[in-house]
Amino acid sequence: MTRMKIETGTDNPILREKAKAVRKIDKATLKLIQNMEETMEKDNGCGLAAPQVGVGQRIIVVKLNQQTDQEVNLAMVNPEIVFHSEETEVDTEGCLSVPKVFDLVRRWRDVIVKFQDKKGREQMLKLSELNARVVQHEIDHLDGVLFTDKVEQTAPSPIAMLEKQERHLNL
Repeated sequence: MTRMKIETGTDNPILREKAKAVRKIDKATLKLIQNMEETMEKDNGCGLAAPQVGVGQRIIVVKLNQQTDQEVNLAMVNPEIVFHSEETEVDTEGCLSVPKVFDLVRRWRDVIVKFQDKKGREQMLKLSELNARVVQHEIDHLDGVLFTDKVEQTAPSPIAMLEKQERHLNL
């Protein structure tokens, strides 16, 4: 397995290109997925899209059910949101490709995503809340969209939030 270089920057042309559909899941595709999963883990990410590692293919890896007994990494090839709820939520997002930036982004609360698994089988999965947010964020990468393009308002940095908490506790 190989840890891959993550492309960074809001003006990076690689991150702004629309990724192409994967026609066939072969050994090279499986190796890419394995390397993406390792990279996501090593960089403490909850998702990674192929364009973020310089590959213009419609592949994402995501960590679902984070910090639970059901936590699992899942690869999605050619993912597509086929349904979304009317209900939306605003929450803080960050990105391995835009380091140290955190902002508030509105996303659908629930989605159904259609994709191919590692064996090429078509799957459909209903996701809610954080799981839905992570998949939406990664699919945006496949379309050349960064979370910074969707910011509702700037979120305070984690450091600023800790400082505010400390001031409050020290009053």
